[in-house]
Parts: sequence; structure tokens; C-alpha cells
Amino acid sequence: MAALWTHFKQGGWGMYLILFWSIITIGIIIERALYLYGSSINKDVFLATMQKCILAGDVAKAVKMCSAANAPLARIVQAGLVKVNRSDEEVQAAMDEAALREIPKIAKRTGFLALLANLAMLSGLLGTVSGLITSFGAVSGESVDPSQKARILAEGISEAMNCTAFGLIIAIIGLIGYAVLNGKTQTLEDDINEASVQVLNLVVNNRQKVNLGGVAHAA
Repeated sequence: MAALWTHFKQGGWGMYLILFWSIITIGIIIERALYLYGSSINKDVFLATMQKCILAGDVAKAVKMCSAANAPLARIVQAGLVKVNRSDEEVQAAMDEAALREIPKIAKRTGFLALLANLAMLSGLLGTVSGLITSFGAVSGESVDPSQKARILAEGISEAMNCTAFGLIIAIIGLIGYAVLNGKTQTLEDDINEASVQVLNLVVNNRQKVNLGGVAHAA
């Protein structure tokens, strides 16, 4: 940590800008990871359970299991199941409405990571340019004490290199976080689309059984 702090101080003012972006980037990565991985359920097991309940006509049990799952996929399916005594179009509309509420929450803020990665890299570049300006100013400046030129030149180069390194590190972290979380987001959205269609088809194809299952209590 002492070495890290030393490099941070050598990076000059640009390091504080990079630090600002790094705090936001890491905060978003942690918050999104907790939400996305906490919202995950086993799609195949969930669909098998829904199929078993619907074929048995026990939609009330299916609704209770959706409530217990507490995941976006389960909430969307539940929205359709509580309308199961209505027409197929109303069941579809209820699931679509729930999806419009849940899907934006899944994709929320992840896209900012790519922007933050670019900002960290550009901030590092800005610090690099600032350091190089200091270095060249020391070499060419007539008013600079010749005995101090070497020190100022070294400090300017150190500022430039440290800003470049730290900017790239935060940019890499941000892009890796974006790739992983965006992949998880896409997986959840695909699971929602697949599961909602399968459950709707189960309801439509087994309408007689569903209507005999005491669905009014589930709603």
C-alpha cells in the first residue's frame, strides 16, 4: 500500500480524477453483481416446477412458488398466472407489463461501465499530457535553474507514466466488469423471454385443467 500511495502522489492531479472514476466504476460493478446474481434462478428447474403445477391444475401452488422465488423471472410468470382465468390475450398482456417493469431493472447502470472505462483512460491520457508538458517545459525553459532541470524532467515523466498506468488499470477493470455483467444481463433477459413463452403455451394448451384448479384463490 505504501508503494501504491507513492505512485499515486507521483501521478499528480490527474490521479484524483482517475480515483473518482474508479470509485464509481467499482461501486457499479459491486451493486450490479449483487443484484444480477441475486436475481438468478435455475430456469430449467423453475420451468419443470411450473409445468408440473399447471398440468396438475394447481396454479395456486405455482403462484406461491413464484412469490417465494423473488426473482424477475418468477415475478413476470406470476403476473400471468394470477390472470389465468382470463383470456389468453390478458395473460400475455399481464406478463408483458411485468416484463416492462423488470427488464429495465436488470439492464440498469451496466452500460455506464463502458463510458467510465473510457473516461478513466482519457483522464489518464490527460494526466500524461500534463506530465509531458511539465517535462518539456523544464528542458526548454530558459528561466529554469539548470540544476533543477533533471529533477523537474523526472517528475514530469513520472507523472505521465503513473497517470497512464492507473488510467489503463481502471479502464481494464471497467471493461471486464461491463463484459461480465452485460453477459449476465443478456442471459437473464433470454431466460425471461423463453420462460414466459413456455409458461404461456402451457396455460393455453392446458386451459381446461387450469380452469379446474381453483385459480380464483391464487389471484
